Amino acid sequence: MSTLALTTRDSMTMLRRNLRHALRYPAVSLGSSMMPILMLLLFVYAFGGSLGAGMGGGRDAYLDYVTPGIVVMGVAAGAMSTSIAVCSDMTAGIVNRFRTMNIARSSFMTGHVVGSVVQTMVSLVLVVAVALALGFRSNATVLEWLAAAGLLAAIAFAVTWLSAALGLISKTVESASNKPLLVQFLPFLGSAFVPAGSMSPGLRWFAEYQPFTPMTETLRGLLTGSPVGDDGWISLAWCAGIALIGYVWSRSLFHNGTTR
Repeated sequence: MSTLALTTRDSMTMLRRNLRHALRYPAVSLGSSMMPILMLLLFVYAFGGSLGAGMGGGRDAYLDYVTPGIVVMGVAAGAMSTSIAVCSDMTAGIVNRFRTMNIARSSFMTGHVVGSVVQTMVSLVLVVAVALALGFRSNATVLEWLAAAGLLAAIAFAVTWLSAALGLISKTVESASNKPLLVQFLPFLGSAFVPAGSMSPGLRWFAEYQPFTPMTETLRGLLTGSPVGDDGWISLAWCAGIALIGYVWSRSLFHNGTTR
């Protein structure tokens, strides 16, 4: 077998391992979807009437506005489980055993990242299902839904690589659960819940130039028909940049033999 085929085989083995862990401990996987769902319920039923009126609509209009932002927030919420899983393996000593085995060294990180992306996408299906049950309606075509899924997968891939690096630099599982909090908090400082134009000048500048705002606006455009403009390619550029940084950082940490 070629080197590529062997690496793919080993990565698939690591992927199956991580998916089996997810099935064994479903609370960790479901936890990444529960927070977005709770935030959706809170903002729609507690604040939706007031916020919707301020945006020229009502609670139903606000549900259509906030759902894409909540979905993007769900991707960011999945960062914690990735960081915890990587740190847990590093501190438990299982990685040292993997290093002695005749497997591709890259397969460990690849299995974690791909497995986390799969778990994140499954959790997003649950978030979207709850939004639809609450009354969210999309006029997107099948192609636009597929484009939205592709965008979310790209965001999840980028955030997961960054989260893997955060897990590698963490000395304890507790610290690994805290480091991705900034990533999870960023959608709050974007256009997920209110338009960036309604914010104060300083916060508005930050909201417009941070990565999750164009991602949210692109998803909102695909699902609700609002203009996407330049946000589409800006989102993909952010995804590529974050994924590259996370990949290079993770690869360097893992291959340099990060110890605990």
